[in-house]
Amino acid sequence: MSHSTLDAGQAQPHATFGDVGRPVLRYGGRDRVAGTLQFLSDITFPGAAHVVLVTLPVGCAELLGIDSTHARSLPGVVDIVSADDLPDPMPRFGVSHADRPVLAVRATKYHGEPVAAVVAETIDQARDAARAVRIDYRETPGVYDLDTALAPEAPIVRDESLLGEDPDPTNVLESVHYAWGDIGDEAANTTVVVENSYEFPMVTHFPIEPGGTVAVPTADGGLEVYSPVQHPYLLQRTISSIWHLPLSKVRVLAPDPGGGFGGKQNPKYEPLVAFLALRTGRTCRLVLSLEETFQSMRRAGCRITARTGFTAEGRLAFHVMDCDFLIGAYADVAPRVMAKGSYVGAGPYRIPAVQVRARAVQTNTTPSTAFRGFGAPQVAWATESQLDAGARLLGLDGLEIRRRNLVTRDEPFIRGRFQAAADGDWHQCLDRAAELIDWDSPLPPGRGRGIAVGIKPGATAGLSQSLVRLLYDGSVLAYAGTSDMGQGARTLWQQIVSYELGTGLDAITVVSGDTDAVPFDLQTSASRSTVFMGNAVLEACREIRRRIVELYAETTGTPVEVLGEEPGLLQTPEGAKPLVEAAQIALGSLRGEFIGQGTYRLRGVKGHPLGGDAAFYEFNCTAIEVEVDVETGELLLVRHVTVSDVGTELNPLQVTSQDEGAAIMGLGHSQMEQLLIDGHGRIRNLGALDYRIPTFNDVPVEFITAAIQNHDGPGPYGAKGISEGALLCTAGALGAAVAQAIGAPINQLPLTPERVWRAIQDQRAATP
Repeated sequence: MSHSTLDAGQAQPHATFGDVGRPVLRYGGRDRVAGTLQFLSDITFPGAAHVVLVTLPVGCAELLGIDSTHARSLPGVVDIVSADDLPDPMPRFGVSHADRPVLAVRATKYHGEPVAAVVAETIDQARDAARAVRIDYRETPGVYDLDTALAPEAPIVRDESLLGEDPDPTNVLESVHYAWGDIGDEAANTTVVVENSYEFPMVTHFPIEPGGTVAVPTADGGLEVYSPVQHPYLLQRTISSIWHLPLSKVRVLAPDPGGGFGGKQNPKYEPLVAFLALRTGRTCRLVLSLEETFQSMRRAGCRITARTGFTAEGRLAFHVMDCDFLIGAYADVAPRVMAKGSYVGAGPYRIPAVQVRARAVQTNTTPSTAFRGFGAPQVAWATESQLDAGARLLGLDGLEIRRRNLVTRDEPFIRGRFQAAADGDWHQCLDRAAELIDWDSPLPPGRGRGIAVGIKPGATAGLSQSLVRLLYDGSVLAYAGTSDMGQGARTLWQQIVSYELGTGLDAITVVSGDTDAVPFDLQTSASRSTVFMGNAVLEACREIRRRIVELYAETTGTPVEVLGEEPGLLQTPEGAKPLVEAAQIALGSLRGEFIGQGTYRLRGVKGHPLGGDAAFYEFNCTAIEVEVDVETGELLLVRHVTVSDVGTELNPLQVTSQDEGAAIMGLGHSQMEQLLIDGHGRIRNLGALDYRIPTFNDVPVEFITAAIQNHDGPGPYGAKGISEGALLCTAGALGAAVAQAIGAPINQLPLTPERVWRAIQDQRAATP
C-alpha cells in the first residue's frame, strides 16, 4: 500500500503546522493494538443483572399472548417484561419519526424485534429463562421487498396508531423531488439516451464490537447509562424524554466503540435497558450477540431507474432518476439518508436539466440507519454507471467523459433555489487517479479498468463545543465530545492543542464520552468532527492565548499593545517566550490555570431539503484495474487507486487509514456483501460464518491512496472531513472495470463470482 500527497502547483507536501500536518501516532493506539482498551463488555459492574431479549423466528407476526409463568420460577430470574408492563400507550422514539416502540406491542415488524426482556443474575440464567418464555403468535403477511411494499394492496408496515387520519396510507414514509431545467428541451439536443435499472443491496455495518448497554440507577433517582454510542447527547435526551427524567439526572458514558460506521449513532435498545434498571432498582447489562447486532442495524437497500441523455460531443444533456430506498420497519434516520443521498443524485456534473425523485419505502425488515456514505454510494453506483454506458455508445472512455462533464471550482452542480457549487478543484483528483492507475497503458485480455467519482454533502446545521484547560505545569486537559470509534479524533485534538499552545503531545489528555463532564457535541457522524469539533478546540486554544497576553501584561506591568501571541509563543519586548513559560509568569504565585471555551455552529436554512447548506463536500475519485477469470467469474483486484480532496491533511497517516478503510468497505459492498431475506422475513445469513466481509486476502494487489491539498476547507488550517469519500464510488469504478474486462455491464450488486460468470455466459450466448 502506498500514499501520496499532491498540493496545488507543487509536488511536495505543504509545510506542517508544528504538530499539525505530521503523521503522529494514534492517541490510545497502543491500547487498541495490545488489546488492553476496555470496550463496554470488558467493563465490570459489580452486582449487575443480565438482560436477554426474547424474539420470534419470523419477521411479521401478530402477538396473541405471552406466558412467562414458568420462566419466572427459574433460578436467578429477577424480572421478565413485555409490552403489558410498560406504560400505555407504548413509549416510542426515533430521530425523524417517533415510531419505534421500546418493546413490540400487538405485533412484530421485523425479524429480531424484541417482544420481551428477561433480567437474571447471570447470563446463562437469563438465556434459560428467555427460552422458557412462551409466546403465542400468528405469522401474518409481511412485505420484505420493494415490489411487495409498493403494490396497491400491500399490508401497511406502520403501526395503526401512527397513521393518523390518512385515508389511503401507503408504505412510502417520505419522498423528495429535486429538479431544474427542462428535460424535454434538452432531450431534443441529445444524440444518445441510456436507460437502466440498478440495484444496491442491503448490507450490515458489521462492527467487530457488538452493540450493548448498561444502565445503573443512581441514589437521586436518576440513571447512568453506558453505551458505545456515536451520539451521547441524543441518547441522553431520548431517555430523559421517554422516562420523564431531568437531563441533569441522565448521565451517558460512552466507552470508545469498537467500530460504528453510523450503526451506533442512534438509540436502539438503550431505552429498554434504562426502563429495566428503573423498574428493578438494579444495574442492568445487555450485550448483544453478533447475530443480534445484525438484526439491529443495516444500510438501506436501493433500486434506481435512470435515464440519461448525452450530446454528440459527450456532454450531459439531462439526467432523470427514480430512487426507492428500502428503509425497513421503523424510520430511524432513513428519511434523511434518502433525502441527502438523492440530493447529489446527479453527481458533481454540469447538467442543464435534472429530475431526481426518491422515496423512503418501509418494509418488514431491520430498520436501516446511518451508514458511512449516508445514501450517496447507492445513487453514485447508478449515476457513474450511466456515464460509462453513455461513454461506450459514444466511443469515449470513462476518463474522457468525466473530464468533459465534471464541474470546475465554484461552478454549481446542484441548481435551483438552494444551489451548491464545487468547493474544490475536483479535476485534480480525476487527473491524479488516472495517472496513478496508468490509465492509457495497454491491457491484456481479461483485464479492465474503471474510473468513477463520488460526492457527498458534509454536515449541515449543527453545534460543537469544547473546553480546554492549560494547567500550571504546562499540561493540558481538552474536553471534546467526539466519539472516537477508531478514526483517531482525539489525536487531531492533541495535535491542534500542541501546535496552538506549544505543549508536547504526551502532556495533553483528551476527555470525552461523558455528558456530565464534556460540553455538548451534536454527534459523531457525517465526517463532521474535523470541521465542527476541530474548530471548537481551535477557538478554545486561541481564547487561552488571548487570556495569557492579558494576564501577562497585568502581572508584569508590560503594556498589552507591545505584546503579541502566535502558536506556542508569546512575543515580548525582550523576545519570544514559550507560551507555557509566559502562562506561568502570568499566573504568578497563586498558580491556577487558563480555561478556554470554543464553539462552532452552523445554523440551518429554512426550507432547505437538507436543513441547511453543507459545511463542505467530500469528493473522491477511484480507479480500479481488475482481472477476471472468465471460467469462474472470480475477480483479482490488480490495482486500486483512491484520491480524495482533503483541503489540508492534519495527520497524513490518519487520512491514509481512513481512505484505505473506506475503500475496503466499499469493495465489500461491491463484491460480496448482501443481507438475504427469506419468505418469512428472516435474515438467512446472520453472523460471521454466513455473511462475508473483506479480509486481508481480498485487499488489492496494489493499493494506492492519494490526497489533494488546496488548504481550502472550513476546518482548522483549511481541512475538510474525509472519512467517507473513498467508498462513495467504489462500486462504479469496479463495475466499469469488470464491464470492460468481460464486454458486458452488470447493473446489480454485489459482483459475486456467480453473477459475473452468468454475465459472461449471457455475453457469449448473445455473440454470433
